[in-house]
Amino acid sequence: MAELVPDYFSAGWRTRALACPCGWEGDSRGMAMELHDQVTDYACPQCGNLLLIVTHPTLAQVRQAAAEGQAEAIEQLAIVEEARRHFPSGAEGRDG
Repeated sequence: MAELVPDYFSAGWRTRALACPCGWEGDSRGMAMELHDQVTDYACPQCGNLLLIVTHPTLAQVRQAAAEGQAEAIEQLAIVEEARRHFPSGAEGRDG
């Protein structure tokens, strides 16, 4: 069964080692990644078994993490705010 990471900004999920029943071991950086609207799936590169599901952050979560000083969130928020300035009607995204 795949591990769910409900908080994108939680520490360590990218580097935490996972083991697949097929024998492969590694972290998300070595897995096959598939991007979806609300989540990103990470699968074993050897057999394709789904090992990790990471929920994409809402804009509110990005803002909160940025306010807490999380560097990646600060960068993401700057990108979102720049997009909103250039495309005010089309850059709302998930604002929840």
